[in-house]
Amino acid sequence: MIYIDNRQGKIIIDESFEQSIENIINYVLKIEEVEIDYEVSLIFVDNESIKKINRDNRGIDKVTDVLSFPMLNYPEGKVFKEVYKGYEFKDEDLDENRLVLGDIVLSLERSKEQSVEYGHSFLRESFYLTVHSVLHLLGYDHMKDEDKNLMRRREEEIMDKFNLKR
Repeated sequence: MIYIDNRQGKIIIDESFEQSIENIINYVLKIEEVEIDYEVSLIFVDNESIKKINRDNRGIDKVTDVLSFPMLNYPEGKVFKEVYKGYEFKDEDLDENRLVLGDIVLSLERSKEQSVEYGHSFLRESFYLTVHSVLHLLGYDHMKDEDKNLMRRREEEIMDKFNLKR
C-alpha cells in the first residue's frame, strides 16, 4: 500500500500524477523482490517544509529535494533482496500484516526548480527523486563510490523502463 499525502499547494498535481508515482514505486519494489505486502508513505511538501524537516532530522539547515526515512536496518553495502528476501518479519515490522518500509518526503517545489535547471520535465524529475528515495528505503546508498555507482545504475535501469531518459 502506498499512502500519498499532498501537504503543499504551490505545485498543482492531479490524480494521474499521483497514480503514476504510485505505479513507479510499486514497480521498484517488485523488481527489488519485495514479495510481502508493504507500506510506503510519500509526503509532498514545499521548500520551506523540507528545509525544516532536514534541519530537525539531519541537522542540515537547507532545502533539499527528497528525504528518505527507512524503517529497516541494513548491513553496510547490502540491500533488501540480499538481507530480507524470505525473512520472517516480526510483528513490530508490520502494520496490519504489511511491511512498513518507511517514509519519503519530496519537495515538489524543488523538483520543479531542478527540472528547469536540468532541462527535463517535472514528471521525469519527480519520478527520479521518487525512485532514488525508494532505493534508499531498500538499503541502497551513495556514500561510497562503489555503492553510488550501483545505485545510479539501478536508477537509470528503472527510469529507462518508464522511457524517462535524461
